[in-house]
Amino acid sequence: MRRLAGWLAALVIAWPMLALSEFKPWALFGSGNLAVIGGFLAGFFPPAGSPDFLALLARATLETLAMATAGTALALLIGAPLAFVTTRALSISRIGPGPGRVQAGIVRQAARWLLMVLRAIPEIVWALLFVRALGLGPAAGVLALAITYGGMLGKVYAEILESTDTRPARALLEGGSGRLAALCYGLLPHTAQELASYTVYRWECAVRASVVMGFVGAGGLGQLMDQSMKMLNGGEASSILLVFLALVLLADVMSNALRRLLA
Repeated sequence: MRRLAGWLAALVIAWPMLALSEFKPWALFGSGNLAVIGGFLAGFFPPAGSPDFLALLARATLETLAMATAGTALALLIGAPLAFVTTRALSISRIGPGPGRVQAGIVRQAARWLLMVLRAIPEIVWALLFVRALGLGPAAGVLALAITYGGMLGKVYAEILESTDTRPARALLEGGSGRLAALCYGLLPHTAQELASYTVYRWECAVRASVVMGFVGAGGLGQLMDQSMKMLNGGEASSILLVFLALVLLADVMSNALRRLLA
């Protein structure tokens, strides 16, 4: 009875949201819409495989991989130091009363606000801005990924470091060790797998985001997909989708390999 009441309460709360979002899935099954969807999907077979298109596809794939990898690497350079600053478990001033306790708290809070600002603006918005400033090309996508993902990585890294057993790091700090040594010997041995797994997952997200940013002029597979869709070339679109699947599979293999290496 309680479960039924819970479901009814959830429905009462969710229904206005569905109505506001104009969620009408049954519209997909109208006779006219089914014909349009069927015709669109039928054009996806067979996938395009001409030498000229495959050469374009290979170049766009390399461009997307370069954009995602460079953007994630720059995000790492932004997020890791900020996570180091905001991790309370690495704060020496929190061990006991000291003259720098207030100042350290202010610095940590300022770093948290900076991380919030970085991740608050979606990468597609940054990409639109940088495309206008730098012109068409992957450079705009790299900067957009670096800013937004830097904020995400910093926040999640700090949460992962604080969610583990912090007693070894605290013991090192109380024994006079520095913050960097406390991080390397007190926290990283227990969190390295999770940090590596999340970093690879964020790279996978960067690959997908790179594709989306390609629609606004950041190059790569997204720009090629945009051209294929505008020309209603389903065969090219399906070839590009197959490459997407291969890239996600590659990220999954990399994540598993890293976790085994760090185990």
